[in-house]
Amino acid sequence: MKIFPPIGLLPGALVVALPIALSLPALAHHGWSWTEDGMFELEGTITEIYVGNPHAALDVDVEGEIWRVELAPPSRTVAAGFSEDTAKPGDEVTAIGNRSRDDSERRMKAVRIIVNGNTYDVYPGRAPN
Repeated sequence: MKIFPPIGLLPGALVVALPIALSLPALAHHGWSWTEDGMFELEGTITEIYVGNPHAALDVDVEGEIWRVELAPPSRTVAAGFSEDTAKPGDEVTAIGNRSRDDSERRMKAVRIIVNGNTYDVYPGRAPN
């Protein structure tokens, strides 16, 4: 009885299995499974702005605690009208979206942000009416 595949098949199996194994953390990162179901609203002051891959993000000071507000991928965020030139550190922001399921994280995925009186729906299909 053979339990293991012939040695000649192992390199091929590794070629197939390794990329799948390496992509699993990325798939988990880009989904919504890490967020709570209900909408969450956060208000604070922008300390950092990043518009790049894998997605745009803001660091927001909320009463002395820094929150990471993740936006959409850069192309979608820019298509919503928000770019690195749209706001600057020190601007007030309201972020609406889904908070991390991990209460120890100060992190959320925003579907809408409001900066300087302008609203940016980075996930318009998920933004509240």
